[in-house]
Amino acid sequence: MHRFYVTKEQIHNEQITITGPDVNHIKNVLRMGPGDELIICNGQGKDCYCIIELVSEKNILAKIVSIQDTGTELMANITLFQGLPKKDKMELIIQKAVELGVYEIVPVMTNRVIVKIEDDKKKKKKLERWQAIAESAAKQSRRGIIPKIHPIVSFEKALQLGSSLDFGILPYENEKGIKYTKKVMNQIGQYKSIGVYIGPEGGFDESEVIAAQNHGIKPITLGRRILRTETAGLAVLSMMMLSLEDDAN
Repeated sequence: MHRFYVTKEQIHNEQITITGPDVNHIKNVLRMGPGDELIICNGQGKDCYCIIELVSEKNILAKIVSIQDTGTELMANITLFQGLPKKDKMELIIQKAVELGVYEIVPVMTNRVIVKIEDDKKKKKKLERWQAIAESAAKQSRRGIIPKIHPIVSFEKALQLGSSLDFGILPYENEKGIKYTKKVMNQIGQYKSIGVYIGPEGGFDESEVIAAQNHGIKPITLGRRILRTETAGLAVLSMMMLSLEDDAN
């Protein structure tokens, strides 16, 4: 069954209004009409099983028949604080992180970030592109939400944002003790919100690691190998997924 996403403002009692590009896709590409069935995700982890009632030029009206949990969300909300990488690596990171269940992604300017995006128009264009990639990945992986991509922030701001979460970890190439990493991963299920801090090419410098520790964020090791920035976050998310996946899935 075809699947679409709406905001809560588009839901009115037992009826959903679909607008924007999805109208053309449903009407002219899929050639669906009144009486056809589709799934509409409300962006809050619920799937609405609907029947199309009306198709017009600007919108589509669908009646809600039943509502179920999407069943694809992890038991904790993970925020990925990603040091801004070079070229288009951020696009790959966003796509795969969304597939692995991340809740939000915050691009971060750290001391060793090479890329400098200072023009506001370029920042806006990048953010729109990143959010579109997150939406596409959410649809492909049947997520119950579309993860939010935040504007680029400083490392200091990222630490402040992370302070409101239940737990935070920071993979660091100079950290030792894989037993501690295993312990953290085994206990990660007790938290409802978790921050993961990943450095850019070149990693974090020592002052940033110390600052993170002062905010209660725990440095961990990912083993003896040095992982690229586009690999490290995905490796951590994959580890966490085993502990945070609902046993019913």
